[in-house]
Amino acid sequence: MVEIAGIKMKNPVMAASGTFGFGEEYSELMDLNKLGALVTKSVTLKPREGNPPPRITETPAGMLNSIGLQNEGLKVFLEKHLPYLSKFEVPVIVNVAGETIEEYAEVCKALSREPKVKGVELNISCPNVQRGGMSFGVDPALTEEIVKKVRPCARMPVIVKLTPNVTDITVIAKAAVNAGADALSLINTVLGMAIDVKTKKPKLKTITGGLSGPAIRPIAVRMVWQVAQAVKIPIIGIGGIVTAEDALEFFLAGASAVQVGTANFVDCEAALKIIEGLKAYNLSDKMAP
Repeated sequence: MVEIAGIKMKNPVMAASGTFGFGEEYSELMDLNKLGALVTKSVTLKPREGNPPPRITETPAGMLNSIGLQNEGLKVFLEKHLPYLSKFEVPVIVNVAGETIEEYAEVCKALSREPKVKGVELNISCPNVQRGGMSFGVDPALTEEIVKKVRPCARMPVIVKLTPNVTDITVIAKAAVNAGADALSLINTVLGMAIDVKTKKPKLKTITGGLSGPAIRPIAVRMVWQVAQAVKIPIIGIGGIVTAEDALEFFLAGASAVQVGTANFVDCEAALKIIEGLKAYNLSDKMAP
């Protein structure tokens, strides 16, 4: 049994947001109850169509995506997806996104009325429309503001998902902690770009997108280690985890749990295999000096 910020889990391995949908498709291929927790894809107050295609492209040891937070909105999530997930024992953590701080707060307030929702993960990599499109997560003042606004609205633990696209991630982490975050998850995708040399055009319609997969793991491990030195709340490591050994790097760097993302596209049972693989290791051990 593992406990992260009050969320009780069978093990420290979760399915990461944006790679597992709302769990319905995967439930036909694997036993969701074996997961430590399931983090839903982003839920916004109103439905979002997302970005135009092409919006996914493979890269060496990873992939670029620019989905644009496509989802059916809070109302459909509560009426359709959450009742389905309630059939399972796995703790549900809802990834929350928005264009304004008020939208984050409203979604979290609604989710607080749902017993099945054990936590919220704030996706602060979203652009704030009230600040000219600046991402919440690149500004410590904005990060602190959004967490302070959400904290009183959420009856459940608040996890803040940090973007790596900053100069010093510890500054953002400290801002989130000062505002009342219960845990941190990191990292989100790294901003990248790919060009088709035959057509001489970007491979994504939006030109740039988020890089994920094994290619970013060393960056993620480094940032988890840095944040672990700077704050005292639980850290959930994310970034290119494919095997149990990959997950161990994050635990040794200071994470208390991990999320498996892009690997789910390659192997729907990747998280379950990592859970089994970790049983052979003593997770109480720390990194050797």
